[in-house]
Amino acid sequence: MDRFQEMQVFAAVAQDQGFSAAARRLGMSAASVTRAVAALEKRIGTQLFTRTTRTVYLTEAGQRYLEDCRRILAEVQEAEDSAAGSHAQPRGQLTITAPVLFGELFVTPLMVSFLTQFPDVTINALLVDRIVSVVEEGVDVAIRIGGLPDSNQHAIRVGEVRRVICASPQLLATYGRPKHPQELAQAPIIATSAIGQLKHWPFLERGEPLSVRAEPRLTVTANQAAINAAALGLGFTRVLSYQSASKVAAGELEIVLAEFEMPPLPIHVLYQGGRKAAARVRSFVDFTVKTLREHPALQE
Repeated sequence: MDRFQEMQVFAAVAQDQGFSAAARRLGMSAASVTRAVAALEKRIGTQLFTRTTRTVYLTEAGQRYLEDCRRILAEVQEAEDSAAGSHAQPRGQLTITAPVLFGELFVTPLMVSFLTQFPDVTINALLVDRIVSVVEEGVDVAIRIGGLPDSNQHAIRVGEVRRVICASPQLLATYGRPKHPQELAQAPIIATSAIGQLKHWPFLERGEPLSVRAEPRLTVTANQAAINAAALGLGFTRVLSYQSASKVAAGELEIVLAEFEMPPLPIHVLYQGGRKAAARVRSFVDFTVKTLREHPALQE
């Protein structure tokens, strides 16, 4: 097995955190994958993985080597694509990431449309509610909600979302429509840990920060559960505007205290490579930017 193949095997084991899983993805035997990694470690002269009975973890040296491997493999793929004239036609695998609910509501339909249009592309989607390291986890395109740290990644703003307080019409008819955030301190509350602030909900009053201590009757870890409970009339909840948009449009929820909301959170599409990015990356970014910018729920 040549060095290029060894790099591919090593990168697969690192991504799947296991020899058997990597072997299945590569169409190889687990023994062949194990031998390839062992040969690579012997030639380099250092251990790249820490092995346990259930999984494998990258050592510090392995993490550094993985970053170099991904860069080299991407450059080789780019050279092959360019020589084959495929810069004009997207092909190959894309790895993308987005928050879970945003991914389910917006990115999944987008991916289906893109894959239908480009049959030579495959997508590995990481829909997780954590900040995925684009470099370390080999991500081509990331969709982020919120402020961005300084980085050398290209970012395109595609919209924004609000942090809204909502409740069902039935609850508002019974409890009354609050005129000030402090009224929520005595109101039935559904809290979600998905966007933080389980106990304290932040607002702005005449440009000054205001914090209201919320005592939840129900606490959940998923925004969709909080939205469903609010639509059933249990209490007020605080979520992102795109998450409650369909139930607001259907009349199942109403937004209150809009004049006290915090500034909207921006939505960005991040990618690496700029003009040198592969055709599949550039095409997916263009497709994503156009689609999300046209969605009314993200342009409030």
